[in-house]
Amino acid sequence: MSFVLPQFKAPDFSQPPLCSAPPVRTKKAASNGVAPDSYHGTSNHPEYVHLEDGRWILVPESRMDCVLVVRGDSIEAMEARRLKQGDRVIIGRTENGEDGIFVHTGGFETDSQETADKFSFRTRGSRETPFSRSYDTLYELLRHDRQHGYIAWVLGPAVAFDKDSRDAMQKLIQAGFCDVLLAGNALATHDLEAARFRTGLGQDIYTQAPTPLGHYHHLDILNTVRQFGSIKETIAKLKLNDGIMYACEKSYVPYVLAGSIRDDGPLPEVLSNVYEAQDAMRAHARKATTVIAMATQLHSIAFGNMTPGYRIMEDGVVRPVYFYVVDISEFSVDKLANRGSIQATSVVTNVQDFIVNLWKNLMETTRGST
Repeated sequence: MSFVLPQFKAPDFSQPPLCSAPPVRTKKAASNGVAPDSYHGTSNHPEYVHLEDGRWILVPESRMDCVLVVRGDSIEAMEARRLKQGDRVIIGRTENGEDGIFVHTGGFETDSQETADKFSFRTRGSRETPFSRSYDTLYELLRHDRQHGYIAWVLGPAVAFDKDSRDAMQKLIQAGFCDVLLAGNALATHDLEAARFRTGLGQDIYTQAPTPLGHYHHLDILNTVRQFGSIKETIAKLKLNDGIMYACEKSYVPYVLAGSIRDDGPLPEVLSNVYEAQDAMRAHARKATTVIAMATQLHSIAFGNMTPGYRIMEDGVVRPVYFYVVDISEFSVDKLANRGSIQATSVVTNVQDFIVNLWKNLMETTRGST
């Protein structure tokens, strides 16, 4: 069955209360990086603003915790730190048109959602949830977005600690199911460790048996990459021929490695300035149509908060951005929803099992392209 995007239902602005809503008001930013009092803080839902000429404009790329700036006939969502003195910032903290702002939460609701009971059991993903439908939808979605979208993966190092999951991720990248990889120093380091020593944090990636002096392996590969100057050069010099980073380099898939306080090394490609890393990640968040975040709580929340819940495509079609959070911990998969990204689909499972299952079920449709 081919995947069909849900049709976006725009608000009816001819009906009350929107038909009598006032135009939005603005205040100028008094200084760089400082929003005026009563600024409107955005969500990742579709948001409309009512202009003085009577038009309602859908804000492109609305996302968590931004401000809205009027630029002629267009509206830009931006982080407050990016404001320049004199920018016209939209003010108002209501969401149903009272201040000329409408937050549209039902644009992608299906008829069944609209008629569902207000009270029901098991509405959130947990260890008791059957995820068969989530898997089936994801298979169809990935096949669709490989041709028509932009697929982003947000990975923690656990994906590289197991031979089968590492192999599966490599194959997904090579088969075109990854348009960008977002991770930290650890994922790249331990993937390169596996390529060089067949270990992850010193344990054999297949048997999980500790190896003699294996705790040096990730430090040794870090040192080697820093010596050669880049991941790409290290792969060439050491003749590494497998893994996640290998697949990205050979398939020309971009990656962003964002640093953290505890990084050892780090690898030369790691962005140690958090705002530089945020900007680099956001460039891909603006293009993403499907996001799969696995076993990395902080990266999942960060990328979730900077990713809009919808995309306005080049043909003007408004489509949802699908966001999957995969972790063995219920706390981790629920954390993103608790931080505002309520559209996120949680899958509570071992990430190694998840990624291998994903690849096996996509294999039949990708065999001709690998």
